[in-house]
Amino acid sequence: MSPFAGPKNNSQGKLKPILGGSSALAAMIIVVVVVVMVRAKNARRKRDSNYENIEAVVMLKRYSYANVKKMTNSFAHVLGKGGYGTVYKGKLPDSSRQDIALKILKDPKENGEDFINELASMSIASHVNIVSLFGFCYEGSKRAIIYEFMPNGSLDKFISEDISTKMDCETLYNIALGVARGLDYLHNSCVSKIVHFDIKPQNILLDEDLCPKISDFGLAKLCKKNDSIISMLDARGAVGYIAPEVFSKSYGAVSHKSDVYSYGMVVLELIGVTSRDKAETSRSNMSSMYFPDWIYEDLERNENMRLLGDHIMEEEEEVVKKMTLVGLWCIQTNPCDRPPMKKVVEMLEGGVEALVVPPKPLLTPAIMAWETVEESEETTSLLSLSQLERF
Repeated sequence: MSPFAGPKNNSQGKLKPILGGSSALAAMIIVVVVVVMVRAKNARRKRDSNYENIEAVVMLKRYSYANVKKMTNSFAHVLGKGGYGTVYKGKLPDSSRQDIALKILKDPKENGEDFINELASMSIASHVNIVSLFGFCYEGSKRAIIYEFMPNGSLDKFISEDISTKMDCETLYNIALGVARGLDYLHNSCVSKIVHFDIKPQNILLDEDLCPKISDFGLAKLCKKNDSIISMLDARGAVGYIAPEVFSKSYGAVSHKSDVYSYGMVVLELIGVTSRDKAETSRSNMSSMYFPDWIYEDLERNENMRLLGDHIMEEEEEVVKKMTLVGLWCIQTNPCDRPPMKKVVEMLEGGVEALVVPPKPLLTPAIMAWETVEESEETTSLLSLSQLERF
C-alpha cells in the first residue's frame, strides 16, 4: 500500500463538504439574483405604467387659474358643493363657447391623490355613458377639473326631489341600462381596466336627453385588464353602496364585482324611490342595506310593482320586474355570485322570463356595521403631484 494512500483519502473526505458548501452558496446566489431580477422587472413595469398615465394626463389641455376664473365669470354660477370642493358652470374660452362644469378642489393636500386619480382615469375613458374631460388646472395650490356640463344634474336630484315619479318606466330603464354599459366599458373595453369604487346617484349625471354619464373618478383604480383581484389599503366609497368585500376581506376579494354591487344598489333605489317612506319605517337606522330586504318581501308576495307607485301600466310591469331581479342579482353578498357588467347588460336587454329570483343576500351584523363607516379618504395614487408638476 502506498504511504500516501491515507492522506489522499483524507483529502477527498475534506473536499466533499467544501464542494457541498460551494453548491449551496451558488444556489443561494442564483435565488438572490432571480429575486432581484423579478423585483426590478416589476418596478420597471410599474414605472412604465406611471409614465403612460403621465403621458395621458399631459395630453389634456392645461389651463391657468386666470383662465379658470375667466371661464366661470369669476365663479358666478355655483352648480353644487361638497366635501371635495365646489362645482361651477362656465364656458370654454374658444370659439365654441361650449358650456362646461369646473370642479375646484377645496383642500389640495387632502384631495391631491383624488385629483390625480380622476385625471388619469377620465383621460383614457371615452364612452357615451362616461363624462367627457376637457382639461385641468394645476397651478400652485389651485386645482380644477374641467368637464362637460350636464344640464339635468345628478340622478340623486331626481331621487331626492321625487321627480322620478314623473319619469316613465322606459326612461328609468334607459338610465339603468346606460350606467350598466358605462361600467361594462370601464371594466372590459377601456385602455386599462378601471374600477370606479364610488358608484352612487350623486356620481351619475344626466344630459339634456336624460342620458346617464358616470362621473367623479377620485376613488377609481386603474388595473391591468387581466387583473382579477385588487389590493386596497382601506375601504372606500359611500355608505349604503359599498360592497361587503371592500369593507371586510372575510367576504371575498376586491375586484370589478365591487362596482357591480354598488350598481345594484343604485338600480334598486332608482325603481323604489316612491316607496322610500316604507323603507325608512322598516329599518332601525339609515343604512341602505335594509332597502333590498323589503323589496324581497314584496317580490315574494308578487307586490313588486308598487315600487314605481300605484299607477304603473300593465305593459311596464315586465320592465320593473326585470330591473328588480337584475338589481338583486348584483347585490349578492359573495362577489362570485354577482354577474359581471357585460352579463348585466345582457340581462337588461333580454326578456324577464330568462331571469330567476336570486338568493336573498345575507344580512349580518358585520354588514349592518357599515353605517358606522365614513367615506374613506385613503386612495391609491397612480401618479405623484411632483411628476405632474414637471410638465
